Amino acid sequence: MGAVRYLDEPPVSAEVVIIGGGIIGAATAFYAARAGFKPVLIERRPALCTFTTPASTGAYRLQFDNLEELEVVRESVEVFLNFADVTRQSIYDPKVRRQGYLWVTLDEKRVPRQRKLIEQQHAWGLSDVELLDAGELRSRFPYVSEDALQARWRAEDGFLDPKALTMGMVAGARTDVVVDCGAVGFDVDGTGVAAVVTERGRISTRAAVIACGPFSRMLAATAGIDLPLTMVARQKIVFPHLADVPAGAPMTIDDDTGAHWRPYLGGAALLFTDPETQGGPPLEHVPVDDRNVFRLLSPDSDVSVARVAPFWRAVWERNADVWMVQTGQYTMSPDKRPLLGHTDVPGLFVNTGDSGHGVMTSPALGRRLADLLSGREAAADNPFGVDRVFIPRDVDVL
Repeated sequence: MGAVRYLDEPPVSAEVVIIGGGIIGAATAFYAARAGFKPVLIERRPALCTFTTPASTGAYRLQFDNLEELEVVRESVEVFLNFADVTRQSIYDPKVRRQGYLWVTLDEKRVPRQRKLIEQQHAWGLSDVELLDAGELRSRFPYVSEDALQARWRAEDGFLDPKALTMGMVAGARTDVVVDCGAVGFDVDGTGVAAVVTERGRISTRAAVIACGPFSRMLAATAGIDLPLTMVARQKIVFPHLADVPAGAPMTIDDDTGAHWRPYLGGAALLFTDPETQGGPPLEHVPVDDRNVFRLLSPDSDVSVARVAPFWRAVWERNADVWMVQTGQYTMSPDKRPLLGHTDVPGLFVNTGDSGHGVMTSPALGRRLADLLSGREAAADNPFGVDRVFIPRDVDVL
C-alpha cells in the first residue's frame, strides 16, 4: 500500500488545490486529506521533491530560542519517530537517526548567552538540553578543538531523509498528484478564489494553498497578495566519501559563525549561510558558488569548520577527496518564522517562508494549515499569520 497516485492531466475541478511538491506541499496535502478534504497536489517540475527539499541538511532539532517554533518541531518529531504508523504506508522510511545537535563556542562572550538560552529552554520543558564545559565537551567529543570553551548539547535531536519524508507523506495522503503542471495565477471572483490557472489548464476550486517555496511570493502576487519574503541562496557541500568524519558524530555547529556539518552518506554535508548574503529573485537553477567551499574548508578562513573540528585541516591539506555542491534557496520571512494561513483573498492560503526550517516544521505546519482550512483553528489563534507584526530577529537558520 501507499503508492503515489499520479494523474496524466490536471482535473477540471478540485476541493482544494495545493501548489508545490516539496515537503511543505506534501505535508499540507497529507493533513488536508486527513481532515476530510479531497486535495490535488500540483508540481511544476517533472517529479516531486526535486527543488529545495533535497538540498536541505536533512536534520531536526528542538533547540530554538522561542517556544512557538519549539512546540511546532516537537509535534513534527513525533511524526518522524512514528512515520509508518502515522502515514499508514511502508514504502518510504525517513530513516531517523538520533545523533544530536552540538553547538560549540570558542568565544568568551557567547558562554553566558548559551547558559541563558539553556535556562530558558529548561523553563519551556526542554529539560534534556545540556551545557557542557570544555572538559566534558572534549571527553564526549574528542574531535572538537582544544580551544572550545563550552557547548550546548541535546542528544535526542537528529537527522532524516527529507526525500523519503516527502514521498511518504504524499503516499500516505492517497491524493491525486499532477507533475509538469506549473501554477501561473488565479481566477478570483466576488467571493474569492474561483480557480487555479496552470500551464496545462484551469482547475476550478474554492480553496488553494501556495506552498511552493521560493516561488510563493511571485505566485501570490498574481492574486494581488504581496508576501514579505526574500530568497537567499544556499550552498550545501557534500563529501560522499570521507573517512575522517566520525560516523556517529552529531550535527556540529560553530555557534560563533553558524558554519556546520554532519555525517552524510559515507562522508559529510557542510553548510554556511553568510548573513551578508543579499536576497534575490526566485531561481529555477541556483548558481554554484565555489567561494563558499573555500571559506568553509580553508583553515585560514574566519568561518572555517576547522575552528571547531581540527580534522578538517587535514582534509584541506590532503586535497584528495571528492566534493560536490548542491544549491537551493532559503525562503525568508522578516522574522524568520513561517507564513501560514489565510490571505486577503478568501479561499487563498499560504504555507511558506519556513526560513530554512521547512523539513523539521513541515508536519506540524501542514496539520495547522489543514485546521485553518477546515475552521478547526481560528485565524486569531495562529501565531504565524501573514498579517502579523514582524519583529526581525537575529537567529540561526540551520
